Amino acid sequence: MGKLCGRYASTKNPATLAAEFDALDATEDAISGPDYNVAPTRNVVAVVQRHPRDEAGEPDPTTTERSLRVMRWGLVPAWAKDAGIAAKMINARSESAATKPAFRTSMANRRCIMPADGWYEWQRDGKVKQPFFTTRKDGASLAMAGLWTVWRDKQKPDSEPLVTCAVLTMPAVEQLAEIHDRMPVLLPPSAWNAWLDPDSTDASALIVPPSEEFLAALELRPVSTAVNSVKNNDPSLLDPLREQGEPALFDQRK
Repeated sequence: MGKLCGRYASTKNPATLAAEFDALDATEDAISGPDYNVAPTRNVVAVVQRHPRDEAGEPDPTTTERSLRVMRWGLVPAWAKDAGIAAKMINARSESAATKPAFRTSMANRRCIMPADGWYEWQRDGKVKQPFFTTRKDGASLAMAGLWTVWRDKQKPDSEPLVTCAVLTMPAVEQLAEIHDRMPVLLPPSAWNAWLDPDSTDASALIVPPSEEFLAALELRPVSTAVNSVKNNDPSLLDPLREQGEPALFDQRK
């Protein structure tokens, strides 16, 4: 099957996300507004926790600061010759991220959370592909485990560094496996501190399937094929097909 997660929705403003994730808003108005169809290589909001630096650039090892930052979705490893690899690096497989050259440094030292209203995935039935949107029933954000890094263009040493990220994925479980064989690694609030801890180099124990309680709080919603085009980006993409008066192309619960 194709990669997951390839599209998601992030519609909450930074102030709301900052409150939800107990973080400072350092996005500096770099996010233009709600995005109902986040596509690879777009700017996204991510949550990081780092040691604050003084005026000389030295980190303070005695404290950490959690903040919202803007990154580009599609991780560009520091050693990459150019940034064109980004579109192929939107996901990192949790089973191999700690050993893959592209991800291992980030897995050890640069982990983040990528907040999402939910993510899209396509269920295939023969030649037909029906999009589904997976979201929380209570409207809370999903905390997708992510990795990030900084890339500098060696051909343009005076250019701004590029901060990029990728969604960590794992084998899908329970009802999610009926849609696709992969899913994002979803972190409950109890795991946020440990996942973001900049002094911890091994967070593998946090990569576990969601609890039954967590899964019960999710809704798998068939949505319009309008989401197939990245040009479409409005609230109707999140509407259940039944509310739009359209039948699902097929129903995974029949």
